[in-house]
Amino acid sequence: MSLKRKAAAAATDAAKKPKMNGSITSFFGAPKPNPNAKSAAEAKFDRDAWVAKLTEEQKDLLQLELDTLHESWLPHLKDVLLTPQFLGLKRFLKQELKSGKTVYPPMKDVYSWSRHTPLNTVKVVITGQDPYHGPNQAHGLCFSIRPPTPAPPSLQNIYKALKIDYPDYKPPPNKSGLLTTWADRGVLLLNTCLTVRRSEANSHAGKGWELLTQKVIDTVTKVRTNGVVFLAWGTPAQNRTKGIPVDKHLILKSVHPSPLSASKGFFECHHFTKCNEWLEQRYGKGGGIDWDLNVNPEEEEVEGV
Repeated sequence: MSLKRKAAAAATDAAKKPKMNGSITSFFGAPKPNPNAKSAAEAKFDRDAWVAKLTEEQKDLLQLELDTLHESWLPHLKDVLLTPQFLGLKRFLKQELKSGKTVYPPMKDVYSWSRHTPLNTVKVVITGQDPYHGPNQAHGLCFSIRPPTPAPPSLQNIYKALKIDYPDYKPPPNKSGLLTTWADRGVLLLNTCLTVRRSEANSHAGKGWELLTQKVIDTVTKVRTNGVVFLAWGTPAQNRTKGIPVDKHLILKSVHPSPLSASKGFFECHHFTKCNEWLEQRYGKGGGIDWDLNVNPEEEEVEGV
């Protein structure tokens, strides 16, 4: 079952047909991006030369980024990594771990969003706030949760909204909340804060992650010139979209899917169909997101499991 099918059917006939004297793009459809294309920043970036200029302390503090941040993101984020605020965050994290604190997600998963969704594949951005702070939950993608832990209430409400937009939609079996399939299809699932202390929500907020994740959003806005859909659920997520040019990108706003607010308009927002209608206009037929999560388990992998 493909949940991106027929997304363009809701468009009017006038929108479908090329106008008289219209551009060649309007006649043949928007050009499809080359999935292997590199941005100018990536093409110019010499990783080895950049690393060679780092001090020994910087290399030590940034080892996680050097080892696990996807190469498509590093050229755009490298300057933020060297700011006093971010290096201070890395010193803080190092002390947290040294003192025996349990931090989620596991360090190797902090940047899994970058590996599942390289920059050149991003079509949709969904932002969360904090990683899940319980055992065997967070793995670096917002809203996504490791099996066998069942989907939490907010994610269950996302499934309900999908069912409203696509009546034949079926949630994944075994109450699964694993969203790696979405990430692999171009949905950037980015938390505002990338780590948290066990059982202490927001314990790593305000330490420096916000500087980096805002740069991620700014980079997507600048580099993904064919257009990206930002699903801004709740005030914090909406604040992250301020300044994004709406002539190039689509920002869809709603209340958060949390049980505390979902009944105030989330179920009726139709963000999933609106998202795909817009993407198909930008990327051509088949350019939307297949929201179906019922993939063959053998085809889906979770890093670190």
